Amino acid sequence: MDQQLEDLKYPIGRYEPPTGYTQKDMEEWIAILSALPSWMDGCIENLDHDQLRVPYREGGWSIQQLIHHLADSHMNAYIRVKLTLTEDNPTVKPYDQDSWALLPDVEAIPVNVSVTLLHALHRRWVSVLQQVDAAALRRTYYHPEYKRSFPLWELVALYAWHSRHHFAQIMALRDRMGWGH
Repeated sequence: MDQQLEDLKYPIGRYEPPTGYTQKDMEEWIAILSALPSWMDGCIENLDHDQLRVPYREGGWSIQQLIHHLADSHMNAYIRVKLTLTEDNPTVKPYDQDSWALLPDVEAIPVNVSVTLLHALHRRWVSVLQQVDAAALRRTYYHPEYKRSFPLWELVALYAWHSRHHFAQIMALRDRMGWGH
């Protein structure tokens, strides 16, 4: 992949799983999860119907698809957190995010519905994460696609990156298109 495409796909770089975490890391990751819904408010501010349908890169998802994807993905992550906290190494259900991005609701439902969902979801998610202790953060879930168990703290790290990743994709497109913010 050429560097320009790599930069468009991964404006903050590819996800690199941490090998551990500190309390400060966890606080930063949770702060990102707390901030994401407000970031999405800013991402869609003053964008019209046609602008929301512009892909962040050639062959990539539109802003509308990205925002609905965030809601879909983060709902799945929240449920994985709850399963991990209440079951012993539960097996999570993978899903085909590319197929989900093509379902009719993604085109039919305004993005503000998913942004509103993100506000409510992240409030619940952040509340749970702020109240768990180090032992709970070491609890694991099994992901059959990767054929391994993941500790809960690693999920938090991943979704903090995921939040920043898609926010950066949208903001980079706004900058390239001169749409301001």
